[in-house]
Amino acid sequence: MTPGEMLAVFGAGVSAGAINTVVGSGTLITFPVLLATGLTPVTATVSNALGLIPGSVSGAIGYRRELKGQGRRIMKLGVGALLGGVTGAILLLALPAAAFEKIVPALVGFALVLVLVQPLISKRVRRNAPGDTNRRDGGLLLFIGLTLASVYGGYFSAAQGIIYISLMGILLDETLQRLVAVKNVLVAVVNAVAALFFLFVADFDWTAVVLIAAGSALGGQLGATVGRRFSPAVLRALIVTIGVVSIVQLLLR
Repeated sequence: MTPGEMLAVFGAGVSAGAINTVVGSGTLITFPVLLATGLTPVTATVSNALGLIPGSVSGAIGYRRELKGQGRRIMKLGVGALLGGVTGAILLLALPAAAFEKIVPALVGFALVLVLVQPLISKRVRRNAPGDTNRRDGGLLLFIGLTLASVYGGYFSAAQGIIYISLMGILLDETLQRLVAVKNVLVAVVNAVAALFFLFVADFDWTAVVLIAAGSALGGQLGATVGRRFSPAVLRALIVTIGVVSIVQLLLR
């Protein structure tokens, strides 16, 4: 890479780390930049997955206050994230990239609709099923949903955080900020397990990995500092805005 390209990759890493911590979709920033440096799509995807691990961990640490009392929930959902992440990583190397990319815009769009209507759906669910113990951990439906979302996350990862938040928002009785905290941990699990798999079986660019890792770690802390100050309404608006931009960018690729 040229010095200018290295600076661009580092800057993309910072931006992706911050956005991933608050919402998700940071891959839509780093991926095009990596392609512009001359990397192939698969090598760019693998390098991106490896590089974003420090950002995911950094974001989770930044939201550690909101993680209190959610250990059991995270352990359960983390199993689904691990299984889904491995499956998605395998699919990335086994299937043509177009196989998932065609359905990504529709998937993200559906998640955004869920984010928008989540308060209404949650209120109705609480009214129809007061005291339902499944609302504490989401039950089997949330586990399956997040596992499938993690398959997608291990494959491509763009906007997986939005999908996680939309599913948890409907099926759990929690504040949006605490859901963001759980989302950060699950994304870290998916990125880590996919990256571990890629280390042994895929090609990656170490320069890109190091630059994105350094940038995303910094961005994760910035995102956590700023993101936890947002009200639920502002955070929901930010999620929808970034999601719409993600859909447009995916459709134009």
